[in-house]
Amino acid sequence: MKNTLLLIAGFFAVQLQAQDGINWNTATDISTGNYGNAYPRVALTGSGNPVVVWGDMMNQSVYFSRWTGTSFSMPLKLNPSWMSVASASWMGPDIATKGDTVYVVVKRMPEVSDTNRIFLFRSFNGGNSFDPPVELAFIGDSLSRFPTVAVDELGNPVVAFMKFDPSFVNSRWVVARSSDFGNTFSSDVRAGGYSGPGSEACDCCPGALVASGPTMAMLYRDNLNDIRDIWAGISTDNGVSFPVGFAADNNNWMVLSCPASGPDGVIIGDTLYTTYMSAGSGNYRTYLSRSSISTGTLGTKTNLTGPITGLSQQNYPRIASDGKAMAIVWKQTISSLAQVAILFTNDLAAGLPSKCDTVDLANVTNTDVVMHNGNIFVIWQDDQSKTVKYRFGTYTPAVSVKKSMETEPGIYPNPASTLITIEFANLQNATLSIQNNLGEQLIAQICKEDQRTTLDISSLEAGIYFIHIHQNDLIFTCKFIKL
Repeated sequence: MKNTLLLIAGFFAVQLQAQDGINWNTATDISTGNYGNAYPRVALTGSGNPVVVWGDMMNQSVYFSRWTGTSFSMPLKLNPSWMSVASASWMGPDIATKGDTVYVVVKRMPEVSDTNRIFLFRSFNGGNSFDPPVELAFIGDSLSRFPTVAVDELGNPVVAFMKFDPSFVNSRWVVARSSDFGNTFSSDVRAGGYSGPGSEACDCCPGALVASGPTMAMLYRDNLNDIRDIWAGISTDNGVSFPVGFAADNNNWMVLSCPASGPDGVIIGDTLYTTYMSAGSGNYRTYLSRSSISTGTLGTKTNLTGPITGLSQQNYPRIASDGKAMAIVWKQTISSLAQVAILFTNDLAAGLPSKCDTVDLANVTNTDVVMHNGNIFVIWQDDQSKTVKYRFGTYTPAVSVKKSMETEPGIYPNPASTLITIEFANLQNATLSIQNNLGEQLIAQICKEDQRTTLDISSLEAGIYFIHIHQNDLIFTCKFIKL
């Protein structure tokens, strides 16, 4: 941003470098201060319009607002009168979208009751209206908290949450998926506990479920003998199972109490980018790590900023990407002023800037970001106005120099009984996977040919299947029929 303010409440210099490439509009309020503002989260509909949810701590409610083209709609209270919803400055509802389908997940209060489980709200018209809440009732006599939601390739919700035995012991992350757009959910599967025997989820830190194609990562803060680093449980079958996991953080932060701060991430090709807060260095700082999903190894880890005069702490980072662009936002306190900081690049191959910029300069508690097609949207919890604030910017997407993959895949014969041939530009080293209509991966292989390859489908039962072609950060999906 080119016009960062340098004077607030007297003279105080913010040692931040302008982020080239974003042209920002003026910050506005999404609503008045009568609806709460806790833990706001933002997603985008298929038309690129932002939709936002947040919690009202005082009234234990969750509110939703959507961009109408000229302004945000009046906040819609999602929870019915019989439901109280958990939210705080560091945890609350979550939202995910695909096209005009909007999913919102919440935790019913009080959480000490085993009947107060996780609930899902659904809209199939871009948030104009919502169906009654759906309860994830399979939890049984266990306790739960911290729901987070992602959407699979077919548009179904996949919900993760922390689960406890009675009396809040044996904390662990689990995932449940739907194959009928949220009408029903499968029994949950464990998606954590990879650091070693005796490990548990850090029981006051929310997590994040992120997805790309059939690959999902359950990001959470682990607790193994009071080492509280970030770990990732990995699924390659649309969340059906999470058989492996690895550390996405090696700060070895030993702390006796839970820091109430969770991670966020994005998947680009085989790389998992994870952002999180750690005080393993002795100071509360935000980080970005890069991990290989296929090998389960942590590659690089960097602090999001270098030294900044007056910086006391950083927290609550959130990340978004679109094509070659990436943005990370977080809260940081400089000279007692809590601001929204941002790192942005329109070309990740060129790396992130060495210094951050600011989106807002005071009263910030929590923040979130999404981006699409040259647009970037940042929201945050402002505790002076008691509102959720919003700022919109534009940037020029970097031109891709990759070999063109704009042509649609060709599959023949279709229908087929034994063999199918796939024709597509630049198939070499692409990952090919076949899934059924439940999202279960049945066949997967790396393609050795360049523009044409053949798959044996004789082992499949008759029915409709989807083939996914993964090449770098691009995913193409097409359907075929097995006779």
